[in-house]
Amino acid sequence: MVSADQPAPDVARAHRAVEPLHNHVYFSPEQDEYLTAVGLRPGRMCYFAGRAAAMGAVGPGTVTATFGNFAPTLVARHVPRAWTLATPEQVLAARLDGARASLTRLLGGADAAAAPEVAELAGLLREACAALTPEGRPLYAAHADQPWPDEPVLSLWHGATLLREHRGDGHIACLLRSGMTGLEALVTHTWTGRGFTEAAAKATRGWSDEEWAATCEQLTARGLLADGGLTDEGRRLRAEIEAGTDEVSAAPWVRLGAERTARVVELGRALSARLVANGAYPAGVLAAR
Repeated sequence: MVSADQPAPDVARAHRAVEPLHNHVYFSPEQDEYLTAVGLRPGRMCYFAGRAAAMGAVGPGTVTATFGNFAPTLVARHVPRAWTLATPEQVLAARLDGARASLTRLLGGADAAAAPEVAELAGLLREACAALTPEGRPLYAAHADQPWPDEPVLSLWHGATLLREHRGDGHIACLLRSGMTGLEALVTHTWTGRGFTEAAAKATRGWSDEEWAATCEQLTARGLLADGGLTDEGRRLRAEIEAGTDEVSAAPWVRLGAERTARVVELGRALSARLVANGAYPAGVLAAR
């Protein structure tokens, strides 16, 4: 724990600085290239199988439960069919190859991917991950069973992945405590102005206009939405969920302490900014604030 005379690390800033180093792969052409090369179909199948493969050849129920806010019908369209086309082991290997290729391109080439700051941040993330535990964290636990890559750029990606999935598992627990369904969580998060635009949220998560509208009506009845936006109660609940997520995701940053967490933020922001500048995210997907 952080002692009374030490400042607490900024959990939310550390998460935001590091997450693009993991989640850019969901928009990268390299992921589809390498995953389709082992037999998967392009698009959503690559996403579901790539992220779930660490858990083995799981069914659609497990994927829906652990991913949190996808329409079950969309998941069932691709899982378990994916496992008839490629084994989880093939998918995991291809996913690493895709991550190496996308990070190398977006960072600016092989020399940039081998730069000292990449190795430094990878080492900090590996130490931070030593504080993570698997209880109640199925996606994190599955990925934590995978070996740490030796290459700095892949070690960086693996560390960012473990931190992201650990936080995501904790976030789902906080959403459950709040009484929100996956779709309600997606709708309210979209209304905060962060993350996906409404059109992208519907398209990528597989929800119809009718399902989205019905959920907005339910949230309005609960007093969380009104006049096309979050109410004070809606904002309060979203803030409570985010604060709870930070609380149950603090262990790796507490282990590093405020000074080294600040260094993670510095390095992570610089590398993530490079990814964004080099086109990691397509226009119209993420909301502008």
